[in-house]
Amino acid sequence: MLDHTDKRILEELAKDGRISMKKLGEKVHLTGQAAANRVAKLEEDEVIEGYTVRLNYKKAGYAVHSFITVFTKSFDHQPFLSFVEAQQAYVVHKYKISGDGCYLLECRFPSNEELDRFLTELSHYVNYKLSVAISEI
Repeated sequence: MLDHTDKRILEELAKDGRISMKKLGEKVHLTGQAAANRVAKLEEDEVIEGYTVRLNYKKAGYAVHSFITVFTKSFDHQPFLSFVEAQQAYVVHKYKISGDGCYLLECRFPSNEELDRFLTELSHYVNYKLSVAISEI
């Protein structure tokens, strides 16, 4: 069970994963060493699974942001899942879902041409519904 201090530590790390333990401690009213110990415990307990970089996709050359709802054609999903694994350069998040569809893919592409190529290959495995993000609100 996470206490209030653990939750504050997670909030601060979510804002800045590179924050120093001294600065983190100041923000959550602990010493730097106490904050480091708490973070180590959260990592050990797998509450913190890792640290990542928040990427500006447009500046990195991936301006086309799409959401693809996947409808499987057969009971064997492995060929589709293998295809998705091979496309990690484009697939940002992938979810197994309930409701409208079987899977949801959040993808980024450098161009509409790359999106079209991806969709052409994807259609060999599944049916899909495409939504393209216009802007973030």
